[in-house]
Amino acid sequence: RANGVDVRLNSTAAAVEPNAVVLADGTRIETELVVLAIGVRPDTTLAAGARLDVGPRGGILVDEHQLTSNKHIYAIGDAAEKTDALDGSASLVPLANIANRQGRLVADHICGLNPKVVPAQVTAIVKVFDLTIATTGWNERRLRSMGHEYVTIHTHPASHAGYYPGQEPMSLKLMFDPQSHQILGAQGVGREGVDKRIDVIATAMRGGITAPELLDLELAYAPPFSSAKDPVNMLGYIADNLITGHSQTVQWWELGDVLKSGSVLVDVRSAAEHAHSSIPGSLNIPVDELRERLGEIPTKRVVVHCAVGQRGHTAEAFLRQAGFEVKNLDGGIKTWSSSPAAV
Repeated sequence: RANGVDVRLNSTAAAVEPNAVVLADGTRIETELVVLAIGVRPDTTLAAGARLDVGPRGGILVDEHQLTSNKHIYAIGDAAEKTDALDGSASLVPLANIANRQGRLVADHICGLNPKVVPAQVTAIVKVFDLTIATTGWNERRLRSMGHEYVTIHTHPASHAGYYPGQEPMSLKLMFDPQSHQILGAQGVGREGVDKRIDVIATAMRGGITAPELLDLELAYAPPFSSAKDPVNMLGYIADNLITGHSQTVQWWELGDVLKSGSVLVDVRSAAEHAHSSIPGSLNIPVDELRERLGEIPTKRVVVHCAVGQRGHTAEAFLRQAGFEVKNLDGGIKTWSSSPAAV
């Protein structure tokens, strides 16, 4: 919208006319050019003509050497089905790096070598105006739909040290398995540094590094490039705190039910920040004033929040020591205010 684009959320295109698009609610939008970006389907016409087997996702079925059901024919690239790295299911991944790797794999196999395809982790990136959006592994919607248990972390770090000019904010999201601590997926959005962080996480996933082990990664640091604790390291610290029980969090979509059950929401930001924006029903006690104002908290069951989670973590630790049952709102008000809960 900031770049002049009229964004229509929760809308469906019902018809495309010569000079307009008609939405499902009857709205007619005049157009000169229509671009459909709704995914791709593999063109398996040639494969069907050759009587090759097609897999459950509609792509050409191949084995670990990219051989089809006809052992004289290979299939690679977007038309060939891949094996998902997380659950081993069939998947369609139209990404150039995977297609290129498959080309090398087939060439090696033809030459008598015995390479095997690696399951597809699905790491992708796109630039929208000045924003970078990147992803690796599964997202939260897919994890939910598959009934997979997961823990979510939201952070909003800077691209590099705050005291060095030109820092840009970013948002990172990490999901991991609560039992094995395996990293299940990550997403990032920002103007700078997002590609580096997603690539690091994707490499960690490929190497079997777990979520808490991210804190021990030795990553390049100088103020123009990162912080002394890189945003990827911080994801590891948060994961370790959750696993060891040093911290407990509430997700934005859980907050309403938690408050209905009797907990009170305490905003530990400054009074000025609270006056500028707040979550309805929250009690504002700045973190530096908590010790003197404990008596103002009406119940021992508390959810704390700050801007992005860091001051909330400090308040959580203090209140727990003071005998409160307390959780921190994951990602702070910045995550909550960007969610459907704030609409």
